[in-house]
Amino acid sequence: QVQLVESGGGLVQAGGSLKLSCAASGLTFTSNAMGWFRQAPGKEREFVAGISRNGQNTGYADSVKGRFTISRDNAKNTVLLQMNSLKAEDTAVYSCAATQTTYSSFWYSSSSRYVYWGQGTQVTVSS
Repeated sequence: QVQLVESGGGLVQAGGSLKLSCAASGLTFTSNAMGWFRQAPGKEREFVAGISRNGQNTGYADSVKGRFTISRDNAKNTVLLQMNSLKAEDTAVYSCAATQTTYSSFWYSSSSRYVYWGQGTQVTVSS
């Protein structure tokens, strides 16, 4: 049974930082590209960041580029999202997702490409 469990969310002031973690189990982690998505109340789920299987290629939404960094530790089956210079508009439930792929250097931004999803962790940024 595949499980993706996020942690690290919380309440932070604008300008602050948080580091989210996603622990994966029940899958071959190195066969999966990983992604972070977020959904704010009343809004559609949106792509935040993606990382390839080998961790060498990453992609970001324009709204977080230069502030967020995605990384993965294949030895620990974990994907991380370092969030700096947080803004009130970053407030959302953040979820990690996984998708098996044969392409070691590809990352994906479309939610429909992902098969496995975590339950999410709340991030609230106060202004």
